[in-house]
Amino acid sequence: MTVTAITNSVDREEAAQRIYSDAEISVDKLGENIGAKISGVRLGGDLPAEQVEAIRLALAVNKVVVFGDQQHLDDDSQYAFAELLGDPTLPHPTVTSRGSQLLTIEGAANSWHTDVSFVDRVPKASILRAVTLPSWGGATTWASTVAAYEQLPAPLRALVDGLWAKHSNLYDYVTAVHGADEDETQRRAEHYREFTSAEYETLHPVVRVHPETGERSLLLGHFVKEFPALKPAEFGPLYQLLQNRVTQLENTFRWNWSLGDVAIWDNRATQHYGIADFGGQKRELHRITLAGDVPVSIDGEQSRILKGDASHYSVVEEARRLGVYAA
Repeated sequence: MTVTAITNSVDREEAAQRIYSDAEISVDKLGENIGAKISGVRLGGDLPAEQVEAIRLALAVNKVVVFGDQQHLDDDSQYAFAELLGDPTLPHPTVTSRGSQLLTIEGAANSWHTDVSFVDRVPKASILRAVTLPSWGGATTWASTVAAYEQLPAPLRALVDGLWAKHSNLYDYVTAVHGADEDETQRRAEHYREFTSAEYETLHPVVRVHPETGERSLLLGHFVKEFPALKPAEFGPLYQLLQNRVTQLENTFRWNWSLGDVAIWDNRATQHYGIADFGGQKRELHRITLAGDVPVSIDGEQSRILKGDASHYSVVEEARRLGVYAA
């Protein structure tokens, strides 16, 4: 049986449900292509191994998982939980002024992106905890890049299967918000200077193979600057066509935050967008990122560094295939 057949089989779903049951957690789907809520878990560094594995599986299946009622977590226990799922990276390759364990997200990254895709070792996942929330707005939306690829018609697949893209960090995704005061404008300018204090460029396959599931996904987002094999005038229309496929509503999942919420997303299979619709109110979330592998094309070719060394930021994870996805 092929990986694709297993990915869509009833047998795989039944196997996953048995694993969830044995771990005494509940996983409730919130969308056909992306999103699930997990209950029956008190997150922390003392989580039993069977629950850790069940969460890993639920994340692989659903691309994004959310947990409610985790008010007991603080920065240290959030980090201890993250260590059970993988090797935490530094908060960011260039944004290093806010501590060494987590990145404080202030405001909203109001543009579609895959985190830190401008380095060779693209993170595998992020764990985000709500700390301060506005009285309205500030939701986060994720999109499945796996579903987007699977829905491509054959001619488009033939085009993108061999296409490569250049990703660069010379772009600040925390863009200006209408009505921001002078202090906020200054903060964003200082963030931009730090964000671009060192330059990174990496050549990634537009279609990468997920190391745990074998699924193919579109590796794009706003850090993409060009398709080197195509003319500059051809880049924009093709990029937008593919992005539109990623972000069509059927492939997205939106979460309206409450205090005590934690979200984990598979950065190898998603893009996300923090919605800046809360005016001048404060929005703060704490993010811990987990080390990932170097993306591999469908032909087995790894991504290539063009500029910048990210070895200080993250190790390269040696990923393993999840059992229910074994061919």
